[in-house]
Amino acid sequence: MELYGSVEAYYYDYYSTGVPGDLNFYVEEAVKAGSPVLELGCGTGRITLPVAQAGVDITGLDLSPAMLAVARKKCAALPPEVQARVTLVHGDMRAFSLDQRFSLIFIPYRAFMHLMNVADQKRALACIREHLAPDGRLVFNIFDPRLDIIAAHATPLGRALKFVQEFIHPESGRRVTVWDTRQYDQATQLLEQYFIFEELDDSDHVVDKSYALLTLRYSFRFEMQNLLELCGYHIEALYGAFDRQPYHYGGEQIWVARRS
Repeated sequence: MELYGSVEAYYYDYYSTGVPGDLNFYVEEAVKAGSPVLELGCGTGRITLPVAQAGVDITGLDLSPAMLAVARKKCAALPPEVQARVTLVHGDMRAFSLDQRFSLIFIPYRAFMHLMNVADQKRALACIREHLAPDGRLVFNIFDPRLDIIAAHATPLGRALKFVQEFIHPESGRRVTVWDTRQYDQATQLLEQYFIFEELDDSDHVVDKSYALLTLRYSFRFEMQNLLELCGYHIEALYGAFDRQPYHYGGEQIWVARRS
């Protein structure tokens, strides 16, 4: 199954709206760094385009052609001077070559977790380091794994299908309900999240149903710290939320690092 194929890309902006505060945080970081900046895992441009609107030249890279198609469509609706600040590239964060160095490279909304093993994480961090300006910074966020939640999802009840949210279909105007089931593999540190999208008519009958699978690899705090340091980074900050409060267990891991 393609990662973020046409169904997920079409619905993405309606069911996946980020972590509270992340948009303002990354725009602030981009403005502080100044042009040019690089976003890895840019998706549909949820953060890419506001960065450009804030006056910063940005390159957005993503592995999903379907997500990039949505981003390009949204970008085309913006004023020409904003469009001129945006470059969208199909590529893999583990192996990209842009012949350019950036003042800031950021990976928002846990996109780093699409790297399924340590070898892939190291490849990505090495490639990122080569694209950073001498004083450039890497900023990214992942969720902080909670052992109680992982243990709860190891039971049959924890893996049961659950209602997540609903939104209005952008074309038909019908309700779309989103359901998911989650399973954690503690040996590989993988989370498999299976989504079901149901489009309902006025009588609440299902008229269309779509499915999507999302697999993420979670990392613990000191595991990530050691990985960054081994890959040639100096850690400047670790926040626990996008208001820049200190790290706390079970929140978010928001890493700010420079080339060492």
